[in-house]
Amino acid sequence: MNYLRIKKNSEFTKLFKRGRRVFSPSLTLIYFPSAKMSMGIAISKKHGKAVIRNRIKRLIREVFAKNSHLLEKSYSVIVLPKVAESYSYATFEKSIVSCFKKVNSCESSKKS
Repeated sequence: MNYLRIKKNSEFTKLFKRGRRVFSPSLTLIYFPSAKMSMGIAISKKHGKAVIRNRIKRLIREVFAKNSHLLEKSYSVIVLPKVAESYSYATFEKSIVSCFKKVNSCESSKKS
């Protein structure tokens, strides 16, 4: 599933203020319903130098693109990785999938 990238500071600010949060061991996901699927990544310098931060962003983008079909609706999403010793595709995939399940269950329980 294709998605748009969140790039503007105003979009990030809006999501940080109005979005709901879901947590997993290696990620925090902030989401808000929208017309089209969009995703942004917020990563601090605590994670390491630019090479490491860019690798984390590449891994998260790939995992999000492969698993975004698991979301039942379209959302604007910000992914916040947590600081760890090492970062792997499998770890991020497991965390994203669990976060998506929580988002779907939160939204379905909201309707009931």
